[in-house]
Amino acid sequence: MKVYNTLSRKKEEFIPLKEGEVKMYVCGPTVYNFIHIGNARPMIVFDTVRRYFEYKGYDVNFVSNFTDVDDKIIRKANEEGVTAEEISKRYIEECKKDMDGMNIEPATKNPLATEEIGGMIEMIRTLIEKGYAYEKNGTVYYRTRKFKDYGKLSHKNLDDLQSGGRALLVTGEDEKEDPLDFVLWKPKKEGEPAWQSPWGEGRPGWHIECSEMSKKYLGEQIDIHAGGEDLIFPHHENEIAQSEAANGKEFARYWMHNGFLNIDNRKMSKSLGNFFTVREISEKYDLQVLRFFMLSAHYRSPLNFSAELMEAAKSGLERIVNSASNLKFLVQNSSAEKMTEEENRMFEETSEYVKDFERAMDDDFNTADAIAAIFDLVKYINTHTDENSSKEYLEKLHKRLSDLADVLGVIVDKDEEILDEDIEALIRERQDARKEKNFARADQIRDELLSKGIILEDTREGVKWRRA
Repeated sequence: MKVYNTLSRKKEEFIPLKEGEVKMYVCGPTVYNFIHIGNARPMIVFDTVRRYFEYKGYDVNFVSNFTDVDDKIIRKANEEGVTAEEISKRYIEECKKDMDGMNIEPATKNPLATEEIGGMIEMIRTLIEKGYAYEKNGTVYYRTRKFKDYGKLSHKNLDDLQSGGRALLVTGEDEKEDPLDFVLWKPKKEGEPAWQSPWGEGRPGWHIECSEMSKKYLGEQIDIHAGGEDLIFPHHENEIAQSEAANGKEFARYWMHNGFLNIDNRKMSKSLGNFFTVREISEKYDLQVLRFFMLSAHYRSPLNFSAELMEAAKSGLERIVNSASNLKFLVQNSSAEKMTEEENRMFEETSEYVKDFERAMDDDFNTADAIAAIFDLVKYINTHTDENSSKEYLEKLHKRLSDLADVLGVIVDKDEEILDEDIEALIRERQDARKEKNFARADQIRDELLSKGIILEDTREGVKWRRA
């Protein structure tokens, strides 16, 4: 299996630290609002990478954090007049709902930054003791130039770099020994959450959070560290500097990064009005379509999001789902039980499509080519099955199709469609719950219907509903 390593800028044979095991850390979202489709891409991509390792028989320890202390969270909390914890907890729950809709496997562990402050303080203390960090008036800085390999991931020359990046610029810039030094601990500001430390009350810098959480849940060395390519510098570069200086060994063997997502060939931004949350997309499409769309291109390629491409993804997904559905229909109506010799031969022929699929995935997780192999299998199934096929043959084909689709997180078996009268009954129950101020039950019903592809709209004329 070949993996493109950002560190070496080439594909390398994947050799795990421990045979049969994969330790994988993926940087998760900062939870201050609903996740957007840019957040969704690494979630889907690296969930698929994990699924393929599991398909190959590896035991995967998959850790992905939630950044639940950050300037954006604090700003949102101040705007609403609530605590930062209330904001982060709310949006972690909403994020998990969206992840479930995209069929993301639950992580082995989803650590929260605020629950790991003690470990971060210890790592900072180690860096100070080793001479890699220093404190000035309650702020602790990392001595960037002391780490001789700084820039090895982003392939940047230290002398050409400018200090900066999210949550790095703080008051007291003139206190730094070097403009390139970055913050490990920042002192408390009025109206912000803070924790006790040897350097006074404050909170950690963003980069130290992932270094500590990765170490705690995966150990000092890991197989794969992954995230969006926007994290290569400064976040992942700084993680390497912190972790390798503190632990005295290579941090991660392989660094994987997904490409950017554009909207109608333009960068996604609120100012351009082309900013979409996953929740908004779910009101127009089943989130399986979003997942299928994200995997239709190689993960390292830039990906362009548009209504036309989503419609194409919807059609492609329907081809696979309809093929699986037709197989189930034929199974129910088949009178023959056992495979014939001819069916046995035909089933063996489909092994070629499995090999094509695995060849694509072994080549740096080329999901676009893997999908092409599934389409070839679907075409074969559609032309080599009919009402005279045996149950055993049909069931084996269904399992083969389902197994490959499952690697991509694509669900081929639709749930039984909810009937109109059942929808109306649930809406009436929701209305009654709202009258009784039982908002938890009302929200639960809305989420239940949403999971079945039913979208509710509260209007002046009452509740309207439609199928996604």
